[in-house]
Amino acid sequence: MTTDTLDRVQTSTPQDIRSALLVGSEIAIIDVREEHEFAQGHPLFAAQIPLRRIDEEARWRIPRLATPIVVYDNGEGLARKAAIRLEALGYTDVRELDGGLAAWRDAGYELFEDVNSYSKAFGELVEHRRHTPSLAAEEVQALIREKADIAILDARRYDEYNTMSIPTGTSVPGAELVLRAQAIAPDPDTTIIVNCAGRTRSIIGTQSLVNAGLPNRIFALRNGTIGWTLAGQELETGQTRVAPEVDNRTASEARAHARDVAYRAGVKHIGWAELDAFKADTARTLYLYDVRQPREYESGHLPGFRNAQGGQLVQETDHNAPVRGARIVLADDIGPRADMTASWLAQLGWEVHVLDVDWSAVVLERGPDGAPPPRGPEGRYKRPYEGTDNKAAAMQAYLDWEYGLVAQLERDGTHGFYVI
Repeated sequence: MTTDTLDRVQTSTPQDIRSALLVGSEIAIIDVREEHEFAQGHPLFAAQIPLRRIDEEARWRIPRLATPIVVYDNGEGLARKAAIRLEALGYTDVRELDGGLAAWRDAGYELFEDVNSYSKAFGELVEHRRHTPSLAAEEVQALIREKADIAILDARRYDEYNTMSIPTGTSVPGAELVLRAQAIAPDPDTTIIVNCAGRTRSIIGTQSLVNAGLPNRIFALRNGTIGWTLAGQELETGQTRVAPEVDNRTASEARAHARDVAYRAGVKHIGWAELDAFKADTARTLYLYDVRQPREYESGHLPGFRNAQGGQLVQETDHNAPVRGARIVLADDIGPRADMTASWLAQLGWEVHVLDVDWSAVVLERGPDGAPPPRGPEGRYKRPYEGTDNKAAAMQAYLDWEYGLVAQLERDGTHGFYVI
């Protein structure tokens, strides 16, 4: 480590960062460019906070002031300003990547494109290792046309589903699948098809149902709405179909199945005493997330827990937990959503726990979690899987990129992922 005496900002080398990742030390690798530039290439575990949003985002995304933070840019002169700003906010271990992104590249280390890259790479690894079953868009269209006994479950956020969806599909955001799938398809002879916009959430959603032991035949829609569009097939817009509420028996069965999956992934269940001990541990960053849907969260949640829908927490872990090596504790008043989410976070290499307490004995807080609104259109990366106006070449290029992620993970060598 060296010190720049002019601005008193220390530096880290690419080798320092790689070593921290390999030994599991806490580290936040922060790209301070705009999202579009970030999406052109970044280290696997980098998270993005643009310089202009540090004041709004840093304190909730990096809650422990002593967290080791490394900031970088690609020669634009933003990193030094960001480091100084973070120190002004009270962070005590802020460093600049010596040589910026070029130094990472010159060291021979991998650069990953797009956003939420390591979650997407993990999804590809899951399919590669478990051979997650899938059907092509043309096959699913034929089943719809034949009025076959199928149920199409859309694992994206509800707002994404409402924008565009597969015909006959029902909105069942990822962490809700194990809880609600049997309410939609109670007959084990019904074939369940899980879709998202591209690949990751449909792979994770399908494998969740397989892992939980549902008796149905279960498939991912290969390449999601992108694959559907590239096949020349029409999407629906403005649909409002949602999964029904579940009865106590269905919830109890889902809880047992999800807990078994979490157990196999090494997830631990804790109570108030253990949570208090985690909160008192000033040497570790602690993230507390309620993984239910926003309307449930806002109607009453445990004090101190932020809201992140379980499927999105797995998909967007770099946004919600940018400190690699931190602890994560999840909450869910029913149980299956936290257990399934935790099972995936554990496989992503996180120390993750599920809070197992009596919610009726707690004075719950109400309303949204107070997180600042997302980064606006300024500098935003145009995702080729959102909206209805994407060019075919961009969608195909995105799929081709995803297909290559498993090989990139192998070359990178820092991930520590495993698949149960």
